[in-house]
Amino acid sequence: MEETLGAASSLVRLTHLVHTLYAEVGRGCDLTTAQAQMLCSLGSRPTGMAELSATLGVERSSLTGLVDRAEHRGLVVRQPDPQDRRAVKVTLTAEGMDALERFHKELTIKLEQLLTELPAKERDQFTGTLRRLVADAPAVFAD
Repeated sequence: MEETLGAASSLVRLTHLVHTLYAEVGRGCDLTTAQAQMLCSLGSRPTGMAELSATLGVERSSLTGLVDRAEHRGLVVRQPDPQDRRAVKVTLTAEGMDALERFHKELTIKLEQLLTELPAKERDQFTGTLRRLVADAPAVFAD
């Protein structure tokens, strides 16, 4: 008997599938899921700790540990915020940018493989629909 899924159930399953691939690719790149998410969030610009905490949805105390570990690995650095002496911004290092680029490339390949079975027209429609759905979501993964 064929299972009929509604839109919500299908989106939940897709989310789980994408999350699983995200973690798998992260492990292959020697990154935890949290580290990969942080690198993706930092890819476009230095970010303050409060903003990064909100973007990643983690408590500031947890973020401090995450940044500490990434800094120890040479992936990020903390720099004073020129606009606020009390604050710091987290910035990718060259090594962090390399790790992000490798992760992005490998994840993109895996995600695109999910769509290879779809006919071109259906794939284009799906892409357009996804763009509309995520139009207002924060950009954390460059194309």
